[in-house]
Amino acid sequence: MALGVVGASVCLLVFLAILSLDIMGFLSWKNQFPVDGKTVLLTGGSQGMGRGLGKLLAQKGANVIIVARDVKKLQAAVEYISAAAKSQTQRFHYIAADVTSEAENIRLLEEATTWNNGQTPEIVWANAGAAKPGLFLETPLETMRRQMDINYWAAVYLAHTTLKNWLYPSDASAHSTTIQAPRHFIITSSSVAWCNIAGYGTYGPAKAALRSISDSLRSELNLYNGARRSTATTTKPAPYDVKIHAVYPGSILSPGLELENQSKHPVTHELEASDPHQTEDEVAAAAIKGLERGDYMIATNWLGQLMRVSGMQGSPRDSLLWDTVGQCITSIAWLFIGPDMEGKVWNWGKKNGMPAAPKS
Repeated sequence: MALGVVGASVCLLVFLAILSLDIMGFLSWKNQFPVDGKTVLLTGGSQGMGRGLGKLLAQKGANVIIVARDVKKLQAAVEYISAAAKSQTQRFHYIAADVTSEAENIRLLEEATTWNNGQTPEIVWANAGAAKPGLFLETPLETMRRQMDINYWAAVYLAHTTLKNWLYPSDASAHSTTIQAPRHFIITSSSVAWCNIAGYGTYGPAKAALRSISDSLRSELNLYNGARRSTATTTKPAPYDVKIHAVYPGSILSPGLELENQSKHPVTHELEASDPHQTEDEVAAAAIKGLERGDYMIATNWLGQLMRVSGMQGSPRDSLLWDTVGQCITSIAWLFIGPDMEGKVWNWGKKNGMPAAPKS
């Protein structure tokens, strides 16, 4: 009898564990990111990864609004994206804006909301970014400030205005008692956020800051999502949860990569020599696949996955098994990878000598 009690207890614990994992989404195979019929606002959408995302979202039935500065590129991109539409009822739009400005982010979201029949888009993707690599001492401080503006502040400005509109909506329909699908705010960071190297001191810190703000927002939104289920709240909440995701691509074969290669130091090229490269369609497919799984931190290639699990710290786990085992494996691998990367930079200096003195 005692053995039977023990056996039943073990079975119950296993069942509860599986049930808990399923409730948390770890064992769910349901699409966690359905976009058919929804509106997606996408910054940095005129080329590269953004254009690839717009095309794939159109194929999946989304209405797509892309944002960038160059009107001609936006017009060409909208034509390219809309040609991939799943149905004739889908709508496409572009907004020319400088996303490094707080006021411009407020304006573009207002325009997107008006275009979307007075409702804030259900999915907002802060994808705009640009790299200007180079040795730290050779890079003007003003360039570093601009890198922070486009790669960090642009996403923060958009998150600030979007989340306020989602969590405290002004339109009456958003206060419906009918539970609606979650809203998704997505931030495109970079795999360099996990491991920065020589030559990316101007770019990597901004992308690492995006990882940090993503963790903070994901944690903070639990407060609002929990309050939606409370009977004690005096402010009527919106009838949906809000989810945060962060995407960490590596090298993307795009005009942006061609531009950054112009200022990239030879030692950075050497460190990245064996890194995988993805087309805009490949990186878009990997990002969307991760979102459909319900993942929070999405690396788009195998190298990014290894970098992700090796530097997760206190970030939420997408896969309990892979992320735990992967951390153990990569912690050992870094005993060899780290010295090898350090040695490459040291040997480059030994072989080529002192770089020219930076201009004052």
